[in-house]
Amino acid sequence: MNTDCLTHCLQASERQQFESQGYLVVADAIPPDQLKRISDACDRLHDTKRQAGLGPHMPFSHGDIIGYDSVFVDMADCAATFPKVWGILGWNIYLYHSHLDVTPPCDPNRSTREPTVAWHQDSMRVNDEIESSPRPRLSLKIGYFISDVSCPQRGNTLIVPGSHLQDHIELAGDGQSNPPGAEPLCVSPGTAVLIDRRIWHSRSLNQSDMTRKVLWMGYSYRWLQPKDDMTVEHLYPQLDPIQRQILGDRVCNNGCYAPEADDVPLRTWLGEHCPADAAWSRAGQRQSYPPDAANMIVSNQPGGQKR
Repeated sequence: MNTDCLTHCLQASERQQFESQGYLVVADAIPPDQLKRISDACDRLHDTKRQAGLGPHMPFSHGDIIGYDSVFVDMADCAATFPKVWGILGWNIYLYHSHLDVTPPCDPNRSTREPTVAWHQDSMRVNDEIESSPRPRLSLKIGYFISDVSCPQRGNTLIVPGSHLQDHIELAGDGQSNPPGAEPLCVSPGTAVLIDRRIWHSRSLNQSDMTRKVLWMGYSYRWLQPKDDMTVEHLYPQLDPIQRQILGDRVCNNGCYAPEADDVPLRTWLGEHCPADAAWSRAGQRQSYPPDAANMIVSNQPGGQKR
């Protein structure tokens, strides 16, 4: 990984913004030439789906997008954003989810009864089965906005800032009204937005004459199950060690819980270039681990047991 990315490490003001509001905007995260390649890849996929019968006004979300084209793989460790991911979640992380959302202009003849919003927190059953309140962060995702959504009514993602610390928000239940405090994310092409998985958010109608395109990359701890099929193993030979970690490579399953050096090359790299982040434990806390932490013995167990 290029050390130039260290100029984009999470700043104190950015941490405060993310912790208090549940999202962080990173302008100009994608250089223009790369943005063009991503947009072209999006259009190729859209054309393929149109040829297979997708209607002109039908949106789609394509999961496991990371393996569709090499331009998407390049975004897994995007220099402008990935340092902020490890700054928030730490080094025991990987890409557990990726998808492309394409939203054409809505059908002007659509039914006015059609639901236009679907407010939710990410992770579905996690929110019903987890035992703590507020719910734990567990993951975040980055939306890379490929098209211009700098104005409302362009299929903008809707969010309620600060709602990531609320297990419930006031919803009208009609599928069309927004909760108090809702606002559209209005950003220019090439902008990235990091959002806490718990922030309440929704889709919205695209009432413009342009197609909205957003690439989403979701990062979580390596012990969390992938949301996608993650058809990426064929990519490993062409990737560097940190990229392989990001795409889920591991020595063994236990390495997700008690990682050693080969499991988390990101930690080794941070130890060389950003020692404070290499010692990261949990948000707001940093501590060092003994080098043999994965093989510590619990002495009060008969014969000794690894923990």
